Amino acid sequence: MFSKPANKSAPSPAKPTATPEPVLSTPTSSAAPADAPKPRPKVASLISSGITIEGGVTGDGELQIDGVVRGDVRVGRLTVGETGHIEGSVYAEATEVRGRIVGSVTAKQVRLYGTSYIDGDITHEQLAMETGAFFQGRSLKFQRPAAPAPVPQPTPVANPAPVPGLDMPKPTN
Repeated sequence: MFSKPANKSAPSPAKPTATPEPVLSTPTSSAAPADAPKPRPKVASLISSGITIEGGVTGDGELQIDGVVRGDVRVGRLTVGETGHIEGSVYAEATEVRGRIVGSVTAKQVRLYGTSYIDGDITHEQLAMETGAFFQGRSLKFQRPAAPAPVPQPTPVANPAPVPGLDMPKPTN
């Protein structure tokens, strides 16, 4: 099995050759998915200080803003650094703010650090604020909408039975 063949040319038909094992029966084939390389975590994109973006920023990943964005920001996870400034609406799954946002914030999780300045409404599921954070606006908590309950349909009644002791006018046709 581990020996080197003496002749690298094709084996002659007179010599008996070993039959190869089927690939499906090897134990390594079932362990291959566990050995497969794991996807690397996505690196956060950065808008560094000294950079100004005129217009919106959209994406699914993580974004850190240390510069200025004049427009709406729509990302998966947002971090606004101490020098970061956004003039527009923010939509994200999670938002951490150390800098300044002038506009509304909509996120499931919002964390305002002591150096943050928010001038606008915050719509959230979870909101955390440190001492020193400035927030001017409304805090609007949203819940995930529950599945709507089926509305029972009234069953039509041709002639309702009279209830004793209750004088009701009879319907006119």
